[in-house]
This record gives sequence, C-alpha cells and structure tokens, in this order.
Amino acid sequence: MSDQIKHECGIALIRLLQPLEYYYSNYGTNTYAINKLHLLIEKQHNRGQDGAGVASIKFNQKQGSRYIDCVKSNSSSPINDVFKQIYSPFQDLQKNNPSRLRDVGYLKENVPFFAELYLGHLRYGTFGKNNLENIHPVIRSNNWKTRNLALAGNFNLTNVDELFNQLVELGQYPIATSDTVTILEKIGHFLDEENERQYRELKEKGYSKKEATEHIAQNMDIRQLLTRSAQHWDGGYAIAGIIGHGDAFVMRDPNGIRPAYWYADNEVVVATSERPAIQTTFNVHVDKIKEIEPGTALIIKRNGEHFTVPFIEPQKRLACSFERIYFSRGTDKDIYLERKKLGKLLAKKVLEKVNYDIENTVFSYIPNTAASAFYGMREELFNIYDDIKVDQIVNLKDEISPEKVKQILAKKIRSEKVAVKDIKLRTFIAQESQRNDLVAHVYDVTYGIINTHKDNLVVVDDSIVRGTTLKNSIIRILDRLGPKHIVIASSAPQVRYPDCYGIDMAVITDFIAFKACIELIKETKQENIINIVYKKCKEQEFAPKEQIVNYVKDLYDLFTEEQISDKIAQMITPSDCKAKISVVYQSVENLHKATPNNLGDWYFTGNYPTPGGNKVVNKSFINFIEGKNERAY
Repeated sequence: MSDQIKHECGIALIRLLQPLEYYYSNYGTNTYAINKLHLLIEKQHNRGQDGAGVASIKFNQKQGSRYIDCVKSNSSSPINDVFKQIYSPFQDLQKNNPSRLRDVGYLKENVPFFAELYLGHLRYGTFGKNNLENIHPVIRSNNWKTRNLALAGNFNLTNVDELFNQLVELGQYPIATSDTVTILEKIGHFLDEENERQYRELKEKGYSKKEATEHIAQNMDIRQLLTRSAQHWDGGYAIAGIIGHGDAFVMRDPNGIRPAYWYADNEVVVATSERPAIQTTFNVHVDKIKEIEPGTALIIKRNGEHFTVPFIEPQKRLACSFERIYFSRGTDKDIYLERKKLGKLLAKKVLEKVNYDIENTVFSYIPNTAASAFYGMREELFNIYDDIKVDQIVNLKDEISPEKVKQILAKKIRSEKVAVKDIKLRTFIAQESQRNDLVAHVYDVTYGIINTHKDNLVVVDDSIVRGTTLKNSIIRILDRLGPKHIVIASSAPQVRYPDCYGIDMAVITDFIAFKACIELIKETKQENIINIVYKKCKEQEFAPKEQIVNYVKDLYDLFTEEQISDKIAQMITPSDCKAKISVVYQSVENLHKATPNNLGDWYFTGNYPTPGGNKVVNKSFINFIEGKNERAY
C-alpha cells in the first residue's frame, strides 16, 4: 500500500501445560515461554508499531506474593523495549548469581514474568493518543484473584456510546468512553456477577469465603461470561483475556471480521492473530493450526483443559479481505496464493490499457508488499503471451521456418524492479513546496531500463486509498524514467467507504475514489443528488442503527467504475508529469474469486456486516457536507 494506513493490532497468548521445571529439563532454559512469546510478537510486528505490552499470571502463588505482572512501551522500538525489561532480571542473575537461573522456586517467587500464562499485544492506534494507558494489555484490578482481568485485542466497536450508557444503567462510572474501556468494564461487570452468583450459592451450602474462592476458580463459566458481555457489541473483534486465577480465553466476533488462530500440544496452548507466527515459533505444520471460528471462543481452564465453544450466534462469515490483500504477512501459504491470484486477475485489464503492446511494456511493482500480486500477474502474462506466440506460429503456415519460430519464441515479458524505497526521510521544513520535494524522494528508481518516450510502464500496487503518495512521490519518480504511459494497477478494488472495524480508514473524504466521485458529480452538474443524499442521511441521523440505510451508494451509482478510475488518474497526475497516467482497479467480483473464504468487502461495496457500519458511513457523509474533519464513530 503506497499510502500509509494504520491498521489492526496483534495478539499472542501462551499457556504452559507442563510444570515449569519441565521446560528447563527439556529445553535447557527457564525463559522458554518468554522466548516463544518474544518470537510470536516479532513475527507479527507488521500489525503494530505504536506500542507493545505483555502481561503474565503465576499460578499457585502464596498470599502476599505478586502473581500478575505487566509491562508496556510506546517507545520508537516498543517490542525491544518491552522484552529488554522482561529479560533484565534474568540477565542480572546470569551475571551475579547464575545458579539461581536453575532454581525454579526462586524464579517463581522473585522474578517478574516467570509464569505459566502470558498475554502479549502489539498496537496500531486507530483512535486516541499513543499514551501508555492506551496500550494493551489493559487490567482491571481486584483483591480477589477471580476478579482480576487483563485484556488485549484487535477490535473496534461502532456503538460505544450505546454500550457506555448501558454501563451507566448498570450503576458503573466508567472513566472513559473508548471501546477498550467499555469492553474491559463490560466483561469485568459480568465477571463480578459470575463471582457473586457462585459465592451466594456456595455460602448457602456452608462454604467459607476461602473455600468459596477456590471453588469459584475451578468452576468459572467463561462461556456464559462472554455471551452476556458481547450480547450488544457491534463491530469486529478478536479479544484475548486472562483472569487472575488462571483461566484464559480468545473470542472472535460473529462475522469473523478480525482473524484469530490457535494451536495446542502436550506442552502449550497458543493463540495469535496470524497463522505463520505459530508455524515459525513452534515449527509446526500448517494443518495443525486451527482457526477460531466466527462467534466462537477458545477457552483455556486453569487446570489446562482447553476447547472451543460458540459464545454468540455466528453470522455470515465476512472476514476482512484487506487482511488478505495487504495487512497480514504474506508468509501465510493461503494469503500468498490469494495475492498471486489477485495479480493474475489483473493481467487482462492491464493489457487492455496498453493495447496489448507487450513488446514495448515494462512490468513492475511498488511497494514491496505488492510483490506477490506482481508475481501472479507476471505468470498470467507469460501464459497470455504464450498463447499469442502459438497463434503467431500457426499463422506462419507455409512460411514457417526455424528462424521465424525462434524469432517469435525469443519475445519475452519485460519485468524489472523499477523503484526502491530508501530510508525513511524525516523533515522539519515548514515550507510545503520544499517539504514535498523531500517526500518525492522517498523512493529511488532504476535508471536505463525504459526506452524513453516509447515504453509503457505498468506498476502494481496492492491498494490505492488516498492517492497522495502516488501523486507527491511515486508518479513523479517514475516519470523521470521517461515512459510514454504509466499504468498504476491496484490489486484491490476502489476504496469507497469508511472502515469501522479496526482499520484506520474512518473519514470518507480521505478516499481518492470518493473525491473523484464528487468531482464527477460537479462536472456533470448533478449536485442536486448530493443534496438529496445529505437530506436522507440527516433524516436518519438519530435513528437506531438497525434502521439506517447506506444512501452514499447512490452517489457511486451515477458512474461506472471505469469513469471513476479515469477521474482518479487525472487527480493523481502531477502538473509537471510528461507521461500519460492511467489507473486500473481490481473488480469486486475478481476479489471474491481470489479470496473466496474472506468476503468482507464493505470498504469497497458499502455492504457492512453489522448495522453499526451503516451508521458510521451515514455520519461520515454528514461530516463531509457539514465540513467536519473528524471520525464518524
């Protein structure tokens, strides 16, 4: 993605199933779990660079001993900072008293994060400041172990105001209205109720308070707790939680919008946001890693029993397709193949744009995340060109000769790496013209591979959202090579609507497709349609989210996809650009062919999986008309 879009978050949970002595005996280290957690988080660093955090729980600690630890960082290298703090006591022992590193009892009593249960998180902030209090895990503290709760997640809820009011009705005084606090307090409320319910029953049976505590810890109904908590949530979420007595869970929204995977053997139970992290860290075959299904929770009891169970009614699976196009790491086998297919399905569209002038076209990609799509497109171009060559050879008929056949077979697809991203440039220059000049040099080009004023240049991008980087940087540097025609090919469809489930795409005026649509409406003197849509949106502004309709679709219905693409091409063309600029987008139909099990496409189609999505797009359009540059939720 040439535009910087912040997105998603990453979670990592590890539960050790054997006694702590086991891991030293088998692996020669008492930091086995910490090492694994560190790797799980590093292998998901693409999911969050604003902050990182880790919480852990020690089992069976005596009263007065610390059993919950938590560390967070919002430094420029948050993962390194977090694990530097976690490893520090072990390093001190190695230096000053190495024999203690083999003493499990000593480590359990005296060293933070030497524990049986771990929860890690990576943050990409879609809302709020990057303060430590906004970084997960977030903790709800209590003197009762069974009421202590730590949460970390990848989520956004669209109805936080509604949920906040429900908390107030329950008699709570939440300290903030963010979805993080709301979810923490919601689950915390029903955790308290579960404790109270069991305690009342046990008291009637004659249990003492101390006896009741242990009984509650053994018999906590996590499924019911999650069902009651999530009953009114509207959004996308993968949320992991650990409770002070040792139970843990990972829950996924009913549409499966946000990803979550898990693996278990006789040593560990592990859950993450991405599958390859588990594959690499534990060296296991992909078939052994399971997906947490929509509306399902992975529950890990304190005694080590673990299972998945539905906690809310599953809905139509609409997993985020942007995960497949861009956000998740391309080392996942299925994602890699899907991205290649996205490129393959672009090939014919691209050839049409250059009038099938293959001999005078160079194919490339930018940025590096578009490489997989480029490989897929190139493979399909080879196939198409082979068919063309066969036709050319057949058409030789009586004039066929070895020389002419060799001449035809010698024709190749020209693919090159035309752009390289340099070290990130930072500038404090105030004048916009000078600052933009530096930004334009974020990438550098490979000179001498384009025949000036003769060749077409096709560049694959994984998605085009805002178009600003294309206009201010990429197209300018590509134009230096002297092509007659530059085609930017997006492996994703046009981003037309806000996302409200985790991606930082909440303001509709950020999207080049929306801007292009508005420009076309003005050029064709159909501004009355804008007023009609605004009126419809205002009329339903305060309606229940279930009754709101996405009328913004009416604006896009006025034009074809190609008309909007052509207008985008005009808008991203710098005034001093010499080459002709064209833009080609993936179709939604082909997106679904490439990602058949991940059909979430609301940012392309406006078909939101939850009612709250329509509320968000409605508010976002109202903000546009009323000149408010703010989030719609």
